[in-house]
Amino acid sequence: MNNCKLDKYPSPRKTDLQKCLGKLISAIQKEWGEQLGETTAADLSEDVMDLAHTLLQAKTAEGVRGVLGNLTIQQYLGDVWVQGHPNVKKCISEVENALNRT
Repeated sequence: MNNCKLDKYPSPRKTDLQKCLGKLISAIQKEWGEQLGETTAADLSEDVMDLAHTLLQAKTAEGVRGVLGNLTIQQYLGDVWVQGHPNVKKCISEVENALNRT
């Protein structure tokens, strides 16, 4: 007999901000995957992915704002990198909109 009651420990609900950050990370991962074999480019994309994970780990809008300081998300991730990877811009906009709603 299984005595473990999973409903006793419900998984926390993700906020809109966390969902948007997750989508941003996925978009960055896609860019990174397309660059495998291009050592320098892939390494830089991996660094950008780490920065996005730091935002996700901040958990709250206040925490994300604290990580960003006076920077925009694009500045935080790196203007040059974002300009070179326009597919992530929509996700950045979604994160910014979620931040502005909270």
